[in-house]
Amino acid sequence: MNSTFNKSEIIFKEEQRFRQLWLWVFIILASIIPWLGLIIQVILGQKLGNNPAPDWIIILMWLFFGIGFPLLFYSIKLITEVHKDGIHIRFFPFHRKFKNFQYAEIESYLAREYKPIREYGGWGIRYTLGGMAYNVYGNKGVQLILKNKKKILIGTQKPEEFYLAISKVIPQKTF
Repeated sequence: MNSTFNKSEIIFKEEQRFRQLWLWVFIILASIIPWLGLIIQVILGQKLGNNPAPDWIIILMWLFFGIGFPLLFYSIKLITEVHKDGIHIRFFPFHRKFKNFQYAEIESYLAREYKPIREYGGWGIRYTLGGMAYNVYGNKGVQLILKNKKKILIGTQKPEEFYLAISKVIPQKTF
């Protein structure tokens, strides 16, 4: 890649989504219950149990958990970009704008494997005593150590490309 690029040029970009089979099985199974409630009670008119919820509650449960919950997980994505001015991440739809890590704030960085459950308690936006993580899938990432000693792990399916993109802009500093 040409070593001269403008500030807005994207050097590296990756979009990741939750794609774990076990997670989607859970989401689909959890969404079946409100669908069954809607079909049995609202559409077929057979009340559920001795003290059934009103139809409007069943419809609300169906909207939130039968439709909204699966759509939310389907829409979630982690967008990672490396620009000349810094690393930009957005965990859509939870971040309205990109979160920026300027290179001047970064003391060092390292591509590494990690244990998502043991180190961060799983996937997503994770806050722990050991640092913060943004991840959606897998066990590879780029660890940033900021000058204020905060640690940020950004999960990636392309750790070498991500690391090399940062290296094109700032030289590596060792831990």
